[in-house]
Amino acid sequence: MSRLRQGLSKTRSNLAGLFSTVRVDDALFEELESALLVSDAGVETTDWLMRELQTRVRQQRLSDGAQVKQALRELLVELLKPLERPMDIDRAEPLVLMIAGVNGAGKTTSIGKLARHLQREGKTILLAAGDTFRAAAREQLAEWGARNSVEVIAQAGGDPAAVAFDAVTAGRARRTGVVMIDTAGRLPTQLHLMEELKKIRRVTAKAMDGAPHEALAVLDGNTGQNMLAQVKAFDEAIGLTGLVVTKLDGTAKGGALAALAYTRRDKPIPVYFIGVGEGIDDLQAFSAEEFASALLD
Repeated sequence: MSRLRQGLSKTRSNLAGLFSTVRVDDALFEELESALLVSDAGVETTDWLMRELQTRVRQQRLSDGAQVKQALRELLVELLKPLERPMDIDRAEPLVLMIAGVNGAGKTTSIGKLARHLQREGKTILLAAGDTFRAAAREQLAEWGARNSVEVIAQAGGDPAAVAFDAVTAGRARRTGVVMIDTAGRLPTQLHLMEELKKIRRVTAKAMDGAPHEALAVLDGNTGQNMLAQVKAFDEAIGLTGLVVTKLDGTAKGGALAALAYTRRDKPIPVYFIGVGEGIDDLQAFSAEEFASALLD
């Protein structure tokens, strides 16, 4: 919780100080609206939060800043709660995770952290270096594999789908707990690369019925509203089942998660993990209560 509070301190500094006022008036709501927009909650989400908050203030006759802050915290928890769901890591052997994301989002680093997390849960891990275009990506994944004592299956310049197929086949033969497939970082506008993602998914399903069991997108918390477009594009390509939001340490755009929850409220995609630091253990399960508290308290 302390790491999360520290990570969201820039967002919190925009919001928390507003409630020290004893007067609940239009000026407070205007400042709060501006602070939510600055935190990248987005116009639609901010409008909804402000309408709901003002309704509660009237109905409950809230008269001081602390009460209004508590009402906003409760609203945020209700909004974010559908994103809070643990990953079922025992439902298949191997559990196959396909991991996508744009370049620079922290995808390969997150795979290393996730491998460490799953090892602590007693799982054996096999990594597939599906980013065959960049030698640096293979080397980075190999480095994470070495740090976690995990084998990495890789091919220089080969077909990423073939690497994924080999890894899943090997995972089945060895009764590995989890197979994680890294994929080339790509922008949603790079249609040929998005087609390749679909191919990796198809080929993985041929290697094992029901695979991949999880299709995850790694998102950079600093990109704010851009996360929404990335989620939409990756979901359309591979049917996302979960998200990992990285680099929340130091971002002023923590409100973007509220926007993600609001815009996806009819079809929420769970945020399995959030990254709040550079260390290998700085990946934690997402909690709506903790996140709302870190934003406001």
